[in-house]
Amino acid sequence: MVRVGTDIVVIERIAKSRIRFGERFLRRYLHSEEYSEKSSDATLAGLWAAKEAVAKALGCGIGSELSFHDIIVYKDPKGAPHLHFTPAAQKRFGVQTSSLSISHDGGFAIAVVVLTRHS
Repeated sequence: MVRVGTDIVVIERIAKSRIRFGERFLRRYLHSEEYSEKSSDATLAGLWAAKEAVAKALGCGIGSELSFHDIIVYKDPKGAPHLHFTPAAQKRFGVQTSSLSISHDGGFAIAVVVLTRHS
């Protein structure tokens, strides 16, 4: 089964949350492998949008079934973003393949996710 999810976020919203809540905000939605205080607000907004897009593709939202920390966004050597799931999330949702695209422009970050899952 192919599933698609998309999300768009205003970069300034992430910037304001970062200023207001600091490291606590970043650690709430970033996996330890993603976390860097040096990340730009646009990059952080892209990560947020990517995780929300995954939740939409899975049809569950972020909550009791899926946490921000169940989804890990990483870059390949060419800088393209990819998804990795924790073993528990992988087992729960049966994701076979995934594709992620993130873009930033005009004060927005957008992410599109395409997943295939076991039927």
